[in-house]
Amino acid sequence: MAVFTRPDGKIFEAESTTVRQMLESCHLKKAIGATVNGKAVDCDMVFTEDTVFEPLYADSEEGLEILRHSTAHLLAHAVQRLYPEARFGIGPAIKDGFYYDIRFPHPISEDDLPKIEAQMRKLSQEKYPIVRKEISKEDALRRFSAQGEDLKVDIIENIEDETLSIYTQCDFTDFCRGPHVLHTGCCKFFKLLSLAGAYWHGDEHNEMLTRIYGTAFGSEDELKEYLRRLEEAKARDHRKLGKELDLFSIHGEGPGFPFFHPKGMAVMNTLQAFWRKEHTKRGYVEIKTPMILDRALWLQSGHWDHYKENMYFTEIDEAPFAIKPMNCPGGILVYKNDIHSYRELPIRMAELGFVHRHERSGALHGLMRVRAFTQDDAHIYCMPEQIKDEIKAIMELDRYFYQDVFNFKYFVELSTRPENSMGDPELWDLAEQCLREALEETGTEYKLNPGDGAFYGPKIDFHLEDCLGRTWQCGTIQLDFQMPEKFDMTYIGKDGAEHRPVMLHRTVLGSLERFMGILIENYAGAFPFWLAPVQARLLPVGADYVEYANKAAEKLKEVGMRVEIDARDEKLGKKIRDAQIHKVPYMLVIGAKEAENGTLSVRERSKGDLGSMTFEEFIAQTKTEFNPL
Repeated sequence: MAVFTRPDGKIFEAESTTVRQMLESCHLKKAIGATVNGKAVDCDMVFTEDTVFEPLYADSEEGLEILRHSTAHLLAHAVQRLYPEARFGIGPAIKDGFYYDIRFPHPISEDDLPKIEAQMRKLSQEKYPIVRKEISKEDALRRFSAQGEDLKVDIIENIEDETLSIYTQCDFTDFCRGPHVLHTGCCKFFKLLSLAGAYWHGDEHNEMLTRIYGTAFGSEDELKEYLRRLEEAKARDHRKLGKELDLFSIHGEGPGFPFFHPKGMAVMNTLQAFWRKEHTKRGYVEIKTPMILDRALWLQSGHWDHYKENMYFTEIDEAPFAIKPMNCPGGILVYKNDIHSYRELPIRMAELGFVHRHERSGALHGLMRVRAFTQDDAHIYCMPEQIKDEIKAIMELDRYFYQDVFNFKYFVELSTRPENSMGDPELWDLAEQCLREALEETGTEYKLNPGDGAFYGPKIDFHLEDCLGRTWQCGTIQLDFQMPEKFDMTYIGKDGAEHRPVMLHRTVLGSLERFMGILIENYAGAFPFWLAPVQARLLPVGADYVEYANKAAEKLKEVGMRVEIDARDEKLGKKIRDAQIHKVPYMLVIGAKEAENGTLSVRERSKGDLGSMTFEEFIAQTKTEFNPL
């Protein structure tokens, strides 16, 4: 006889029971599953021992993941009904939703998604129980092979377990680890979003399947809010705004290599000027290292063994070279060019280094995922006793950039030793301890991300949250005992002997191109005054006032303002609307009164008409704008 503890604390006895039976006995109709002794389990799993169970709802992180995974199965079930010749790959839950990779008998388009969605709703309304069954690997191979599911067979053949689980809902069976919801009726609030091509196993040499993306939530309100944010994100898409605001472009002649236009360069140069100012203030020196370096250097650094598939290569004088994917080996050569004393440490070397990394064409995405970008790197060489103070100083620099300047919320992750790590495990343990202590001593909340460190050291990652609640990984701090060993780096200590420095790798903005894309979307193209590519646009109401507008522009340029003149033969209303569309912070209207009095009629893009001002008054007005430069 087993004892079962219900959520209300009541206890009952039974020979055996399942989650499905327990939920039914407690009349928990909104529950989609349960955890037993703290772990999510399948609804048909039989328990014969003393058990504590808690209902699982879709408003929990674990419950939502299970709901989305089950909705992916619902999608596949609907596709099977509509396209009996379709064959199925994988259908996992992902952040914000799910997808399923499918081989269709003929191409489908996004116009087909409403039809699939309608079929999913029919299946949901039937509330088919989702039943788990364990079978042998041999039976699974036989079953899915007989059904012509060669993609499933491929997955099963590569699994070492001899006992597998399958899930059946009415006439549809899928191979899966689970767990899943009670029945298809739990999957009520969903939306299919888009189609994409996806190589089988992510290998571009394999066939391309159709990937259907969707999302699911536990309530209609949550789904509606998510879809509203998606529409807002489309309006803020940096690729769309980049074109409209004439900031950058992408061309077929250089896939993954963005072209920056004059206005885009104004933003990029302003970001870099701010970056340089803050680093100089904090004791960094700037260096520049070559873009192409001998293969021997990358062999020594470990990149050749651990990162080669992401690199580009060339030959010079019949010798092999690599285009740098990272700046650190070049920075190490600068350090090793001189003999250093403990009195110099820490040495903080910063570099806005242009790097190249190979990305698959399907992964490229505007400025967010490119093949060449500017990394705001710095490498700090210090003594072991200086590590924590340097980490804390970097964390404070990050806080200033993210919070004080750009007003982002952010959270922190600590990533530990990966499987492909190099070097002494004891040094890894020491490095992880140093990072953990720095986080804890500064009272920084963090999430542990096991096994996701760089191959040469553990790291702290900074994830920014934008105005739509999306997160972006930007800054990182990597603690490295390995490179100093591999490159035999030394400094002369107080005792006159050679000692090994510790190396800190860090970025703040990460990829400047990607950070610019994040800013475009966060601000919806309406950059703050200090960062705007055009800070003021002069709008003469007719040709008679263009000359005065030119003189006014020169005065404003003398104080460092970025201005332009709209001298087109257009009505003033259209000129104002165009300036608003281009997100210009200030519009300066010039007519007879302004030309006669030597003034400007000032409009601010969000506040509207600010009235007539002298040049001095307008410049004073712009000084009230936040400006970290």
